[in-house]
Amino acid sequence: MRLKTSHLKEPKHKELVSCVGWTTADELYSCSDDHHIIKWNLLTSETTQVVKLPDDIYPIDLHWFPKNIGGKKQSQAESFVLTSSDGKFHLISKTGRVEKSVEAHCGAVLAGRWNYEGTALVTVGEDGQIKIWSKSGMLRSTLAQQGTPVYSVAWGPDSEKVLYTSGKQLIIKPLQPNAKVLQWKAHDGVILKLDWNSVNDLILSAGEDCKYKVWDSYGRLLYSSQPHDYPITSVAWAPDGELFAVGSFHTLRLCDKTGVRNVINDAVDLLEFRDRVIKASLNYGHLVVSTSLQCYVFSTKNWNTPLIFDLKEGTVSLILQAERHFLLIDGGGIYLYSYEGRLISSPKFPGMRTDVLNAQTVSLSNDTLAIKDKADEKVIYLFEALSGKPLGDGKPLTHKTEITEIALDQKGLTNERKIVFIDKNRDLYITSVKRFGKEQKIIKIGTMAHTLAWNDTSNILCGLQDTCFTVWYYPNTVYVDKDLLPKTLYEKDASEFSKNPQIVRFVGNQVTIRRADGSLIHLNISPYPAILHEYVSSSKWEDAVRLCRFVKDQTMWACLAAMAVANKDMTTAEIAYASIGDIDKVQYINSIKELPSKESRMAHILLFSGNIQDAEMLLLQAGLIYQAIQVNINLYNWDRALELAVKHKTHVDTVLGYRQKFLEDFGKKETNKRFLQYAEGLEVDWDKIKAKIEMEIAKERERAAATPAVRASVTVQR
Repeated sequence: MRLKTSHLKEPKHKELVSCVGWTTADELYSCSDDHHIIKWNLLTSETTQVVKLPDDIYPIDLHWFPKNIGGKKQSQAESFVLTSSDGKFHLISKTGRVEKSVEAHCGAVLAGRWNYEGTALVTVGEDGQIKIWSKSGMLRSTLAQQGTPVYSVAWGPDSEKVLYTSGKQLIIKPLQPNAKVLQWKAHDGVILKLDWNSVNDLILSAGEDCKYKVWDSYGRLLYSSQPHDYPITSVAWAPDGELFAVGSFHTLRLCDKTGVRNVINDAVDLLEFRDRVIKASLNYGHLVVSTSLQCYVFSTKNWNTPLIFDLKEGTVSLILQAERHFLLIDGGGIYLYSYEGRLISSPKFPGMRTDVLNAQTVSLSNDTLAIKDKADEKVIYLFEALSGKPLGDGKPLTHKTEITEIALDQKGLTNERKIVFIDKNRDLYITSVKRFGKEQKIIKIGTMAHTLAWNDTSNILCGLQDTCFTVWYYPNTVYVDKDLLPKTLYEKDASEFSKNPQIVRFVGNQVTIRRADGSLIHLNISPYPAILHEYVSSSKWEDAVRLCRFVKDQTMWACLAAMAVANKDMTTAEIAYASIGDIDKVQYINSIKELPSKESRMAHILLFSGNIQDAEMLLLQAGLIYQAIQVNINLYNWDRALELAVKHKTHVDTVLGYRQKFLEDFGKKETNKRFLQYAEGLEVDWDKIKAKIEMEIAKERERAAATPAVRASVTVQR
């Protein structure tokens, strides 16, 4: 992407242009010291004079009222605030009518900004005051008083705090009284301009020291430019937070570029569009391009005949692609399209704000769409991609702290879909998207994580943790055997990537990382784990074992062990565990094989993975009451074991016998009232208990032996 600049033969304004504001991607309003407000149409190159202001009004700053608040257009959205040198701000309609003028500051009003909800306006001035106003222009409070002029101001993404300049300092002040104020020295000269992006939560600042800088919301420096020849007088984020513009004397800079090239044969295709290109995304064999009016879908096999359809709004802020479809987000909503241009769905949720969504807060797979809620950042809304309806019971996924980044895995069955997310503590969590009527297990798999990406062809996850690049070859291991997870990781020192690198994409066995200076680094990981995933998804277990024997890598064996247990293939699991030396688990797997019934074996496989409740439920449904009781005895879940025995009126003496033996081994006396109650008048006879247990096992064997015969007879009858 590059800036296209052009000069008119005759300027439309006769004096200095002091401020501009976009209404749409193709419409712009400008104000000048000549007192005129002009509307520019970029599609037709037409200009229209909207209004001539009174001669005593010299404009300084302009900001449009936010559009599409909560998914609804506001009537006031067709207006803007204009600050001026006479100490006033003016509320002006799109047609040029001055609705209201308000005496605001002593001296010039240097900046004015609506908050993101359109419920409040902040102004700053030469008098050093920061004032909060209602949307109708009534003074609510004077937030702060500085001894020097305040040149620029911005709202925080949550509209709960305000960022403003104070000489060489930047100050973040919450609206709540007595809340902690954050202040730091940001430049060596007076700070002239700042901007705070609501999508990426990053701050831009520019000053008379001829530098522009990028900060996080805690005041930590992420990037500092080299000194320019002249002071930096303006900075502004693109709404999606991916690019920003920097203005200085005779200088305008944009900080990114993209292009299309076939790297296989080095052929270059020049794609020309009727209108201005706003967004582009290349993935899964398709290039999706949004202009101000239309969307173009190219196949990488044919660049000559794109599929084209019209857009409802020409302000696309995000394009996300999955293998089967893609997502467009604009000011009006979220739209899922097939690569044939058919609208599939348009998911919505209460209070949805599309203006703050980006690639870190929205994730798309073939069957699921996940969106982080801006109103409550602990919440993730999950939708069925094809219908746009909320997933399952409609309840969103809720975490204990605020979430900063989310990502859905891309391959596999819908019922096995996983989502990972990073919270504000920089902890990395994984959970299932489908809940099956119970609470999701949210499990931590990493710490100090700040960027991540799923592989495009297999469910392999990579991320940066502190100064370490980590690849989770099989993240699902955490649901199968937690002890195995560390053995399924690949780790590499990431200090060479400098501060704050970002993972751009993870395609095949190559990871692309962007450093803070904008340079791209490509890392190659082992291709074998992806091949292993492919074999397992096709149930080619012999090929999987052969591959691990060929590679001779403990990480591969650990992945295969977890994959085999997850798919209930205990023969392969036994081979894999033996290869990594987990002898106790090999012995347990052998004991599972010797169990008499299929239900018992399945239950103990679930126990092996830590799914105690599922295992118990399976045994109870199969009528194996003793087995369910014994499972709880083995896990020392004494209360549950006694509860099952009493409920089903069997093996109460067995539970009491094992409980007594347990207490005797530790030299303790019974204090549990329930056990004391049932022990009264009940004699524990170990001979009877053993006989009963043997009878239960014999019954189970008989039933297991009879089951195939019944199935055979059914087959014959058919």
